[in-house]
Amino acid sequence: MSHADVQDYYGKVLRGSEDLKTNACCSPDDLSAELKSALSNIHDEVLSRYYGCGLIAPDVLEGARVLDLGSGSGRDVYALAQFVGENGFVVGVDMTEEQLVVARRHQDWHADRFGYAQSNVAFHQGYIEKLDELPLEDASFDVIVSNCVLNLAMDKPVVLREAYRLLKPGGEMYFSDVYADRRVPEALRADPVLYGECLSGALYWNDFEYMARAAGFADPRLVTHRALTVENPELEAKVAPIKFISATYRLFKLDLEPECEDYGQAVIYKGTVPGAPHEFVLDGGHVIETGRVFPVCGNTFKMLADTRFAPHFEFIGDFSTHYGIFAGCGGTSPFDSLSDSGAPASSGGCC
Repeated sequence: MSHADVQDYYGKVLRGSEDLKTNACCSPDDLSAELKSALSNIHDEVLSRYYGCGLIAPDVLEGARVLDLGSGSGRDVYALAQFVGENGFVVGVDMTEEQLVVARRHQDWHADRFGYAQSNVAFHQGYIEKLDELPLEDASFDVIVSNCVLNLAMDKPVVLREAYRLLKPGGEMYFSDVYADRRVPEALRADPVLYGECLSGALYWNDFEYMARAAGFADPRLVTHRALTVENPELEAKVAPIKFISATYRLFKLDLEPECEDYGQAVIYKGTVPGAPHEFVLDGGHVIETGRVFPVCGNTFKMLADTRFAPHFEFIGDFSTHYGIFAGCGGTSPFDSLSDSGAPASSGGCC
């Protein structure tokens, strides 16, 4: 596969979401009332040239600088432009000229629709593997998003490294993509339809976690995931027996530890994030109820205290005393297998 193949598929073969042969290019989340309202303010031509479903929009974006990788016709950019507000800014990057023509054509229309004095978006043509060739400064974005795009990249590790470079300290990459339960054979990766449909370019999930950590994102957090059904008998037969999921991850540019360590810390959510008065969802394992003392590991403490979420929490404790692995999410310890007498509870294999 090459960039030219993907450009041709998204620039010439597909004319709209109805031309997709599978449902792979969909984020796993249902749209909230706020997201539906934002989409209602987007130009019809932009919406008609969007390929997929769902929308990647993390919480607390007011005033933020956001980068959308694989922005296509600009649908998500224009939705996010409403959440960052007139004082925020959203940049879209896409390699397909036909898509960018549509996105740029309606910049003034959207600024007027949103009631802004001027447009708060920009679009650049380029490859997400070559972000260093675009006018994007180091540590200049609060949030980076993408919706089912990483699987289309020819060099996925470099995309993650570039995202880390462009994020501010405490910034976040929040994105949805497709993952496989095993490494996809090269023969399938060469199929332009399977690749364009976001299937054969999917990463084995464990390879993704390794790549994310190698890029600097020490503690990838899985937010949501769902089984992905191909719903195309011909393509389903080609990829069998590989199973796929669509998943949303969040990666923070923070000085985090490899495991979840216990420092006796806790947080209290104030209930002040817009649209989340009763609970705050950091990831699939951290649903934090308003007003309740919620024990956290050191990494989770930093994800809330050293990011844009800090004003919405009270923080209990510090890093002065270490109590070992955080029970329940910090991995395993050799001490777990010891009996009360200090002897091994049982003999085992190599791991």
